Amino acid sequence: MNNLGLWIFQFLTILVIVYMSFTALSYIMLFLLSFRKVSREGKLDKKETLEDLAISESTIPVSIIVPAFNEEVGVVDTVRSLLTLQYPQFEIIVVDDGSNDQTLSKLIEAYHLYVVDYAIRKHLDTQPIHGVYKSTIFPNLVVISKENGGKADALNSGINIANYPYFCAIDGDSMLEQDALLKAMKPIHASDGHIIGVGGSIRIANGIKISRSKIEVIEVPNKPLVIMQIIEYFRAFLIGRLGFSRFNQLLIVSGAFGVFRKDKVIHVGGYRQGTVGEDMELVVRLHRMIREEKLNDRIEYIPDPVCWTEAPSSFEVLRLQRIRWQRGLAETMHLHRSMFFNPKYGSVGLVTMPYFFLVELLGAVFEFLGYLLIIGGLLFDFLDPTIVFTIFLVTVIYGSFISSLAVLLEEMTMHKYPKVSHLIKLFLWSLTDSFWYRPILVIWRIEGLIAFLTKKSEWGKMDRKGLSSDK
Repeated sequence: MNNLGLWIFQFLTILVIVYMSFTALSYIMLFLLSFRKVSREGKLDKKETLEDLAISESTIPVSIIVPAFNEEVGVVDTVRSLLTLQYPQFEIIVVDDGSNDQTLSKLIEAYHLYVVDYAIRKHLDTQPIHGVYKSTIFPNLVVISKENGGKADALNSGINIANYPYFCAIDGDSMLEQDALLKAMKPIHASDGHIIGVGGSIRIANGIKISRSKIEVIEVPNKPLVIMQIIEYFRAFLIGRLGFSRFNQLLIVSGAFGVFRKDKVIHVGGYRQGTVGEDMELVVRLHRMIREEKLNDRIEYIPDPVCWTEAPSSFEVLRLQRIRWQRGLAETMHLHRSMFFNPKYGSVGLVTMPYFFLVELLGAVFEFLGYLLIIGGLLFDFLDPTIVFTIFLVTVIYGSFISSLAVLLEEMTMHKYPKVSHLIKLFLWSLTDSFWYRPILVIWRIEGLIAFLTKKSEWGKMDRKGLSSDK
């Protein structure tokens, strides 16, 4: 039994080393792909093209859909920031999804809303709508009051009422930079409609100061938990999504900020209700449509357009968020399991779906096993110290080293944190990733897998401060 146990222990050790080495190398490859694209695009003059787009009569109008459930703290500020966007023609559709706080009353008071008769197209089935409101101040602002049905249902209600060929989905606690919509729509105009989805960058709003719907000051917050989320977002968007986008394999467009071609979304049935990760599931379904109908359409990630959103500042709220995210990923993988290793779906089926399953979904299991092997090898002397050090080194490369590369890529692309002290602070904290932040995330991601398998979920409530206040 001792020999058998030792053999199993050594086998698991080799498995973890091989797996972690593979994932670390894959992230480095994605970084190199992203680095190349950033270097090439950094030489282009983007300002002139944006100015032409901002004044052109042929610029495609956009419907901005804001699903809101109990967003009384920040929804007025979110709408105010959207009204100042630099874009020739757009409408704002706020969908109050049966809030039981003062979300609707605050909107009515702030924007002088009144009830109107409004023809609503039934492209997608949704929960009943109680009323449609328009503003006496801003003719391009519409507010829908409806029965609660969840975020997917709220977005589908907004799509039904939207008048324009493209829609932008943004969370009710988020704020777009003033030129974000111009930047997101720029590649769409250049593609003759073949880009049917665009995702922008999400940045953490904790630490920014806003005045008159404009970002006045960007600071790195002092809470380590929030700092690590900033670095994590760098890693997810600038390495992961930018790398996959190069080969039309982008599977995630964040629900906080994404632009889609409306007729294509309606064609695939809109946002799927009853799922936790409705944003990713929609993107995967669009990829299915592209491959099954043999279209030349693309879904891309553009790092320039930035949306600022408030991040959890407590461990418990962050835990519940990550459990939901992991459960949503598992649901999407399960719903579209027929795409795995299926040549019919090209590189998405052969490469991207298996990658997300093995690395993004099951990665937490292997990482957790790696931590157990390190602790067990040291405490019980099952492993040679050299092997334990190898596991530790691979884990650090996978976590802290990749995170530090993400900080470097942020400086090359966005320059959102202007002070040298900001970058030094972010870089130093990124080096600690593998020693406390990633192990915590690993545990929460495993909880998310368990929640998927047991069909249990706990949403929790985030204590929001609103984007207009100092945090």
